Amino acid sequence: MRPELLALLTAIAWGVGGYFEKKGLHLGHLSPQMGITIRTAVALVVLSFVSYPQWKTLPQAGGKALLMMILGGGVIAGSLGMLCFYAAIKGAPLGRVMPIAFTSPLFGALMGITLGGDPLTWKIVLGGLMTVGGIVLLTFG
Repeated sequence: MRPELLALLTAIAWGVGGYFEKKGLHLGHLSPQMGITIRTAVALVVLSFVSYPQWKTLPQAGGKALLMMILGGGVIAGSLGMLCFYAAIKGAPLGRVMPIAFTSPLFGALMGITLGGDPLTWKIVLGGLMTVGGIVLLTFG
């Protein structure tokens, strides 16, 4: 499947999922921490099953690669980011939270440019400005 289609499916899943997560938090009077725990537990079961054929590759990944995955995916994005996201969707309308929360590509691009050696191009600058402008319009306009 083309990467662009996978990215679109990701956006749809996260947008639709965010709606149901917000509804679940409010209907169940759940804390953001409980919500992310439920989400993570279900994801762990599903992903464990889906990834089972690749488990044998884990030992060959190496310590540095695993540390990057643990810090980036487990601690920063998976825990800190999701806890903040759940607190945000519990406290504000999705139309205000989602545009801000999903500015993550801007931060990813900045990390790539500052730490990863990616080039800074006029397309990246213009896209970033358009993204920020759209978010301001959706959130505050």
